[in-house]
Amino acid sequence: MSPRRNHPKRSPKRGANSEEERDISLSSESIEEHSEGTYRVRRITGSTSTKPYRCPGCDQLIPTATPHTVAWLEEDVESRRHWHTICWTKREDRRPKTFKSKGAPRY
Repeated sequence: MSPRRNHPKRSPKRGANSEEERDISLSSESIEEHSEGTYRVRRITGSTSTKPYRCPGCDQLIPTATPHTVAWLEEDVESRRHWHTICWTKREDRRPKTFKSKGAPRY
């Protein structure tokens, strides 16, 4: 009987590729064309979501450990936002919020 192994198996070393150079087909990242421009979209699993975020689509909190979507314009990493997945898919259908007074006519 061989002795028990107390250390984890070593994983292969990562290459010198930066995050931008990695192959998109190997990750959950995709590229989507929209009217505003080209977006990079990444699906986040619940286990990798470590802090809460505010969804720009519904202005509600995305709790910790909740699967969601991260999207940003391809040329502007600063525009990266965390969305509920359903809010991201329905954002083209959403109308701008207009606040009306109580007696305003309906159109």
